[in-house]
Amino acid sequence: MTASTPSANYCSRDLREWLNHLSATDRLAVAKPGLGLKHELAAVSQTLERDKAALFPAPDGHPVPVVSNLLTSRRWIGDCLGVAEDQVISRYRDAVHHPLPWVEVDDGPVQAVVHKEVDITARLPVPTHNELDSGPYIAAGLMISRNPANGIQNVSIHRCQISGKDRIGVLLLPRHTWTYAQMAHENGQALEVAIVIGVDPASLLASQAVVPLDFDEMEIAGALHGKPVEMVKCKTNNVRVPARAEIVLEGRVLADVAEPEGPFGEFPQYYGRRANRHVIQVDAITHRTAPIFHTIVGGGMEHLLLGGLPREATLLETLQRNEPTVLDVHLSRGGICRYHLVVKVDKKQEGTPKNIMMGAFAGHYDIKQVIVVDRDVNIHDPEQVEWAVATRFQADRDLLVVNNTQGSKLDPTTTEGGVGAKMGLDATIPLAADEFTFTVIRVPGAGDIDLDIVLDDPGAAAAIIGDTDLGSET
Repeated sequence: MTASTPSANYCSRDLREWLNHLSATDRLAVAKPGLGLKHELAAVSQTLERDKAALFPAPDGHPVPVVSNLLTSRRWIGDCLGVAEDQVISRYRDAVHHPLPWVEVDDGPVQAVVHKEVDITARLPVPTHNELDSGPYIAAGLMISRNPANGIQNVSIHRCQISGKDRIGVLLLPRHTWTYAQMAHENGQALEVAIVIGVDPASLLASQAVVPLDFDEMEIAGALHGKPVEMVKCKTNNVRVPARAEIVLEGRVLADVAEPEGPFGEFPQYYGRRANRHVIQVDAITHRTAPIFHTIVGGGMEHLLLGGLPREATLLETLQRNEPTVLDVHLSRGGICRYHLVVKVDKKQEGTPKNIMMGAFAGHYDIKQVIVVDRDVNIHDPEQVEWAVATRFQADRDLLVVNNTQGSKLDPTTTEGGVGAKMGLDATIPLAADEFTFTVIRVPGAGDIDLDIVLDDPGAAAAIIGDTDLGSET
């Protein structure tokens, strides 16, 4: 199997299966032992992030190795799901629509070793990534929490600052985990949680699904695997965690406690500010016999891709529900896979692109800019998208601006609470335009040329142009 050809229905069930697959396809780099956990590990990861995963033995002499860059491109995401790159969104959407409930087992590898006396940094090699980060962060942990009223679980990823031997500062945005915490705190209780480190890439992707409250994302992971995820009950609380994970921190989001957290390098490539935030008391650490610690470099490629693809799947479904001429969507890397959306349409009537823009703005508050293009534009090629804007857009008739809207709180240009503006650009051809005006130039046969046949040996140039003595010029 080559790196560019995924096997049929391949989907790793745990981190080690995926690492073995990456190694077998020459996509896993192994660093020299002993690299520093503060900045050095992240610097190597960032250098490799578009090409290879990175495995770091004995970072700062710690016995637990660290791995990063599990997903560096959409092609890798397709590979981990066993589909071609252009089938990733449909595969993900199918899993969301056909979730597979997990099954509980009595034990699993993740509980081979249990530590009731907690010292996080002594047990785990937690890196510090960016220059102004406030310290070591768990950046790739699935936080699993339970609805205190009905026991349904939620899975998400939050930045987790190591604030003490058994204490974590955590940023909870006002979504599902935050809602469960509020429910528990209204009754004067702490919210039971688990931070799961070292899972397969499909489970990471499932954790980022944009789904309603009380929709357990591990059921999406099961659908992606094609088999229910095996879950095991935590040792100190009622949360169920993936049995084949590497590491679990069991704990509680404390009621009515807030402590300083941040700054931390976030996906917009700026820092999230320091502020008083929720606190997790860690009660136990469990792990495999020889665990591997996964980290995601804040603002790096893996960070962007994990957030982008699930949002694409949700936005495509939302837009197609209201406008069937929508063919595809893409959250661009330049727009940090969150803020800038490109939509491909098969336009049938004027006005549709602006309706699509408004639907996208409502589909996710992060969306800041929408460009609507025709079906002949490759929305994954930024040069083609820019060409469509340059040749099919006029600002006085094709621009939509909506001010005072809810946006991302991590966008440094928004005001307090994330309020800002949104912009849409209609870069589609007017339906009334004559055919010749927008006929794209084409050289006949250009796509069929075999260069190995038509090109001669480079040395043949000398016989045609002769020798040039640059030193003889006067």
